[in-house]
Amino acid sequence: MKNRTVAEPYKIKMVEPLKVTTRAFREEAMSAAGHNTFLLRSEDVFIDLLTDSGTSAMSDRQWAGMMLGDEAYAGAKNFYNLEEAIREVYGFRHVVPTHQGRAAEHITSQLRIRKGQYVPMNMYFTTTREHAERAGGTFHDCIIDEAHDPACEHPFKGNVDVAKLDKLARDHGAESIAYLSIAPCVNMAGGQPFSMANLREVSAWARERGIPIIFDATRAVENCFFIRQREEGYQGRPVARILREMMSYGEGCTVSSKKDNLRNIGGFIATNNEEFFTKAKEMVVVFEGLHTYGGLAGRDMEAMARGIREMVDDDYIASRVRQVEHLGRRLVEAGVPIVRPVGGHAVFLDAKRFLPHLPQDRFPAQALAAALYVDSGVRAMERGIVSAGRDPRTGDHRRPKLELVRLTIPRRVYTNLHMDVVAESCEALYEERDAIRGLRMTYEPESLRFFQARFEQV
Repeated sequence: MKNRTVAEPYKIKMVEPLKVTTRAFREEAMSAAGHNTFLLRSEDVFIDLLTDSGTSAMSDRQWAGMMLGDEAYAGAKNFYNLEEAIREVYGFRHVVPTHQGRAAEHITSQLRIRKGQYVPMNMYFTTTREHAERAGGTFHDCIIDEAHDPACEHPFKGNVDVAKLDKLARDHGAESIAYLSIAPCVNMAGGQPFSMANLREVSAWARERGIPIIFDATRAVENCFFIRQREEGYQGRPVARILREMMSYGEGCTVSSKKDNLRNIGGFIATNNEEFFTKAKEMVVVFEGLHTYGGLAGRDMEAMARGIREMVDDDYIASRVRQVEHLGRRLVEAGVPIVRPVGGHAVFLDAKRFLPHLPQDRFPAQALAAALYVDSGVRAMERGIVSAGRDPRTGDHRRPKLELVRLTIPRRVYTNLHMDVVAESCEALYEERDAIRGLRMTYEPESLRFFQARFEQV
């Protein structure tokens, strides 16, 4: 018997109507937005794959928890429920809530980085690097070389290259390394995981030199699922157990609860370092709010606590990754160039191979994301030269090897029929790819330019 269809482990209780638009309407909307999908109005988007950040559908249990919000300024019971969930699921003793992940990154960077220090990462992420550089640190890429090749089928392209860490420590001294920032399911590499074997090796290297490991654990559960799928000795092991082992190799983590934790807002710092915890509590009061709410309402913390427990359900995470694989498989079968293997939260179109007639300075990924919206009303995100920004020393564009369009799938929101619409639009654009024109930038913010930059067609 052939493989049986596996349905989603939930049913739909409420629907949100979508706006169907004409191509002429979308052309006008895209032009008004300066060919930047971030500047489109949400109501003008049919299928929104801009991001999986804060776009999840919450469960009935989470919505019920929202009604149990203790909105006391200090010591809300929901904070203690959140603290208990994080201790249970992630394994860290101390918790500082924040309004979202980049607030956790900001506090961590300000407290842990001295001017002139290096922060090695398994490939940069935009806001993580921005906060490190604002604190006086220097980003250092320590991901394996295979991660920069979109066609490479390496099962763990998020792995850290220990030889690159060794060279950094030899050249500048271990004391010049503030901490090692490791992201599960590396976003900018196409949602690629690291292996537990690699993490153990990196942990031993860092421990020997007294360098702490801080996880950007925003999408850690997807990484744990891939370890369960691909790594010897982990098949059949509960994702919850894999996550606890993963986190045990770090001193702490920052988390945007808008991804794994199935929330529309929220984040936190978790750590086993008592001294850092004390300082973080002091700083969160200045920037976010008291250390028992960190810029969040009690109801938000309650929904976070419940989402943290839901995210490690094996049936749920298998269904989540399976939907991403469905879209990836459709595109591969149609010959559309994507990052391989398919990642955990998104399918990434390889804009360099999709649009070989456009040089990188004509922003091919940005142009492709704009063309996708015009074709079908699907909103996606550029992850290439625009996202990489400029080198502060030379003022020139940073030119990453990967020039990608991220088709980011929100959790528990769309059906596979929606994914088929996305696939068909990508296929149609690929057939007519020579007609897609490049862009020039007409407005550029000083930092994180991809959010607000504007373009016009060449």
